[in-house]
Amino acid sequence: MEHPNILWITTDQQRFDTLGCYGNKFVHTPNIDKLATSGVLFEQCYSNSTVCTPSRASFLTGRYPRTNRTRQNGQSIPNDEILVTKLLAAAGYTCGLAGKLHISACNPSISTTRERRINDGYTEFNWSHHPNRNWASDDYQHWLIEKDVQVKKRKVEGMPYIEYGPEEENHQTTWCAQKAINFIKNNADFENPWLFSVNMFDPHHPFDPPEAYLKRYIDMLDEIPLPNYRENELDEKPIFQQIDHDGAYGVKGLFPASKMSEKDHKILKAAYWAMVDLIDKQVGRIMNVLEETGQLENTIIIFMSDHGEMLGDHGIYLKGPHFYDPAVKVPFIISYPSKIRGNRRMKTMVELVDIAPTLLEASGQPCYTGMQGKSLWDLLINANVEHHRNDVYCEFYDDRRGDDGQRILATMLRTENYKLVIYHGMNDGELYDLDKDPDESSNCWNHPDYQSVKMKLFQRLHDRMLETIDPLPEKEAAW
Repeated sequence: MEHPNILWITTDQQRFDTLGCYGNKFVHTPNIDKLATSGVLFEQCYSNSTVCTPSRASFLTGRYPRTNRTRQNGQSIPNDEILVTKLLAAAGYTCGLAGKLHISACNPSISTTRERRINDGYTEFNWSHHPNRNWASDDYQHWLIEKDVQVKKRKVEGMPYIEYGPEEENHQTTWCAQKAINFIKNNADFENPWLFSVNMFDPHHPFDPPEAYLKRYIDMLDEIPLPNYRENELDEKPIFQQIDHDGAYGVKGLFPASKMSEKDHKILKAAYWAMVDLIDKQVGRIMNVLEETGQLENTIIIFMSDHGEMLGDHGIYLKGPHFYDPAVKVPFIISYPSKIRGNRRMKTMVELVDIAPTLLEASGQPCYTGMQGKSLWDLLINANVEHHRNDVYCEFYDDRRGDDGQRILATMLRTENYKLVIYHGMNDGELYDLDKDPDESSNCWNHPDYQSVKMKLFQRLHDRMLETIDPLPEKEAAW
């Protein structure tokens, strides 16, 4: 079997509806749209956590957050967890990375160098958690120093929630792409297959695109729609959503949707989309090099994000213990020109935890016993297979809101017709009838007509939670 190269592009905090191929008529994303045409676009791909570290640890291990013990930001993945990149490296792949990894605690108060690593399989490791100058060994900052560039952000007049970021040629997204381009060129003539993770920080907040990218949207600001928010809809929803309405993460004044004008909401969306446009431009550069070096046909290309962004929908910005589709549903496109028939859109539900076993099967490697995801390979190469999952599952652990700092532990189950969210220990939750209310505005948790539906979903969620039990250690004998 010929082993494919793997180009794995993962953005940070990018919601599903930010690309032309996902129906957005405002953004300029011709390169990612072209990738979707050449491959398979999944219309219902869901993250297994609404925040970075547990999501990334999950899709890299193929194991759910509670199983791989990396349940929240600020935790570090245990040394004995096995990443798919390590397994591929052991099988002969040369693995590289540019950008963030974030499967360990990553905070300057803990380390002034960079995040702790386990045996992750990456032999080339161009690390930059985010564009700010917080770590002495941040490779993006070294690149700026070599170019003799000092990045200075500038306020946008009359718009308090966004800034102009570095210009395109000095942007972290551009740096990530250039590192990928260098790696692809350098490995073009070697026999060993390769994997490269392009882990851009954008379109994660702060919202600071290059001025040239934002200007196009400022010129059409009147046309940009307001967030999906119905006045007073949070009255029937958990109290911490009302708290986050006044400030993301429960921090008053941090993107406070309740205090923003219509113009504020629109310019925030414009800045977010402008960051996506820059990502698309850099994806196009990488794709061109793949084609120029003759490696396109034998390369699996993935475009995805780790989780979404509320962007003012339901009166909330950023992320947290929120399971609305904008927070948990992500873009997911996979292309492999020599093996996968392109120009297809799959409606079946999939989870990010499914990616690791898919890559192992696609590269001819056995699935690691500890993985819990379900390979998508048969779905991708068999035209007669169109169904993968009946529901999707997501977890959130250990955030706090309110005067008493109440801990939030939550789980979500989404089917084609309903979404159930349970806030454990709170006697509170959310239930949405997605056929009647696709915007998830009306919480049916306490509605008398939905109690039998709720109980059935409870049982189904309980079954999914049992599936997260660690399959390791393996059974060795009958007794």
